[in-house]
Amino acid sequence: MGTIRLLGPPTIEHAGSPVRPPRGRKAWALLAYLLLADRPPSRKKLAELLFADADDPLGALRWTLAELRRALDAHDVLTGDPVVATLDDRTSVDVLLVTAESADPEPLLTLGGELLEGVEVASCPEFASWLLVERQRLSAAIEARLRETAVSLVACGRAKDAIPYASKAVEINPLEQGNHELLVRSLAISGNRQGALRQIAVCEDLFRRELGVSASATLKEASSVGPGSLSGPPLSGRAAAASQLEAGRAAIVAGAVDAGVQCLRRAVAEADHCRDTVLRGRALAALGGALVHAIRGHDEEGAIVLHEAILVADQAGDRVTSVTAHRELGFVEVQAGRRGTAATWLAKAQALAETDEEQAAILGVRGMNSSDVGDYPAALEELTESAELAGGCGDRRQQAWSLSLLGRAHLLRAEHSQANTIVRESLDLVRQERWIAFLPWPQALKAELDLVAGDVDAAVDGFEQAWVLGCQLNDPCWEGMAGRGLGMLSAGRGDHAGATEWLDQAASRSSREPDRYQWIHAHVLDAAITTALDRDDDVRAKPLVTQLAALAARCDMRELVVRAKLHQANLGDEQAAGSARLLAAGIDNPALTALLH
Repeated sequence: MGTIRLLGPPTIEHAGSPVRPPRGRKAWALLAYLLLADRPPSRKKLAELLFADADDPLGALRWTLAELRRALDAHDVLTGDPVVATLDDRTSVDVLLVTAESADPEPLLTLGGELLEGVEVASCPEFASWLLVERQRLSAAIEARLRETAVSLVACGRAKDAIPYASKAVEINPLEQGNHELLVRSLAISGNRQGALRQIAVCEDLFRRELGVSASATLKEASSVGPGSLSGPPLSGRAAAASQLEAGRAAIVAGAVDAGVQCLRRAVAEADHCRDTVLRGRALAALGGALVHAIRGHDEEGAIVLHEAILVADQAGDRVTSVTAHRELGFVEVQAGRRGTAATWLAKAQALAETDEEQAAILGVRGMNSSDVGDYPAALEELTESAELAGGCGDRRQQAWSLSLLGRAHLLRAEHSQANTIVRESLDLVRQERWIAFLPWPQALKAELDLVAGDVDAAVDGFEQAWVLGCQLNDPCWEGMAGRGLGMLSAGRGDHAGATEWLDQAASRSSREPDRYQWIHAHVLDAAITTALDRDDDVRAKPLVTQLAALAARCDMRELVVRAKLHQANLGDEQAAGSARLLAAGIDNPALTALLH
């Protein structure tokens, strides 16, 4: 059996013993690119990417491929044109196991080092850009698997076993509060309250020193949970549980969020007390959904509750609840930019779904994920089908939600007429439904379209209404989108100080909660960089570009990775434009293509 290790210093092993590494300073770079590329690359592309400085680039590629086959002791791999990197089942590759759903998560605890640690190919700037992005992406994928494992263990009553996974997630990304919160919950639920309090103190000091901010209140709340705390005290039986569940749902819809969540917590406790697994699963799913959607900063708790809902629903044979919980977990991961785990949850939800209503909701989240990644053909198809299914079964809120994201996709592609028609339809549905909690999102999209069309007065009204309502709702996503729009308006008027103030506000507000929607934060950063570069303010733009590049890479927002490279090119990086073209391969967006050319 062979093993390829590309995380940390790269090695190849046969039967547990290292073999002589492949010769040539670019062999490891070639192997990593072949194994991680989205599709098999042509020999011409590989030669241009890695061997352009050789006298005979294609000859150098052939020699390096032969060296890799020798090291792998396999003569029928890495062949053809394009070059196919399929290995047999006896060979394991650490970077591929990271994202394999069926893989044992325990080896994640021993992974260390970044992709191709110590390997630098200075003569290949486009490959260097690719490597930097892949290092960020793989680090985020490992972090996501660790978090997913920890949440699952906490939900099934094994909080103590979750502690090493949560600790490793903190080690990989210590500036993500959600990782600290997950570790605090694991410690508290396992009975180690002092350890939980110490971890809170570590996080607070770290955030104050490194970020100049305080940790949010949800971190301290996490330490107050304890063994058995998800169920709460029993009350009086099944009728009470059903009543509390309905009351909780109604309160959430009406906007009385705190009261609704308390009712749902009591519903969980009642159903547990009367041993009604179906009702308990539904109450858990409703509570998890409320924590994810209605209360900012509670996605960590919501994810644990949704995991528990799946366990209970599977035990009860309640397919409907299982579909809901799987979809909601997918939504949590999409917002956080954890693409692999998002795709896994949504695929499971879709496999279980039977009704048009269920399919519409799942396709809406899948379309959101595809759009965030930059896969527009998939996003347009998924969101169109979602809106049609939702309209057919009378789910007007889902229809409005999916249409708004469909309009956003057309807006990002500069297909303004289509975007305007679709966003208007979404906005009309939202108003007919009196869905105030969602209204700022389509309002901000419509205002941007008004700005593009030159109707500044309408744009001002739309962005200001979205801002005021977003602030009333205390929703960082809506505040970020509206603040971004107001910053763009100020920039268009030549009010550079006002633009800077609004865009700084938008950036800070859209990222203030640990469960932020990462795409909106990145979208705001992109606008802030653009306005700074438009007035040749390189001092302001440079740190923002660094921040955007890292965030987009970690969250696999491929189009925004490309835009960060284009900003670097505008800042004078002579190699960045070529890297942008390499990284943009496969992104079907006419607006981005125009920028690249």
